[in-house]
Amino acid sequence: MSYAPPPGLPVVDAMTPPVLVLSGPLAPAEVGGPCDALRALLDGGGGGGSGRVVVCDVAGLGPAGLVAVNLLARLQLTARRAGGRIRLRGPSPALRTLLDLVGLRFEMEGQPEQREPPLGVEEAVEPGDPAV
Repeated sequence: MSYAPPPGLPVVDAMTPPVLVLSGPLAPAEVGGPCDALRALLDGGGGGGSGRVVVCDVAGLGPAGLVAVNLLARLQLTARRAGGRIRLRGPSPALRTLLDLVGLRFEMEGQPEQREPPLGVEEAVEPGDPAV
């Protein structure tokens, strides 16, 4: 027996990653707490494998400094050891610059994927180029 599919688009349950809100300023001794919270979020989140993502909201972290860099590096290491990864939300330009300066690469929310061109960018075509 068959029946017609319902009209419209299929219903899809979107999975939103858990969010870890980091607030500061942090002292160097306070790095362990966020790492434990991240580990709990990754262990509690379903779906095994490297698809597990936790969004770290760093907008309230305070001034960019080496304590923030140390915390983010430890969070990234904790996530990788647990089989997941982190994505940063709301980093200040100073924090982005400092992370680039020390050589740490993080996935940022709102950035286009590496192979995907940013919106509004079009490739130039030379007159006489054959269409592909």
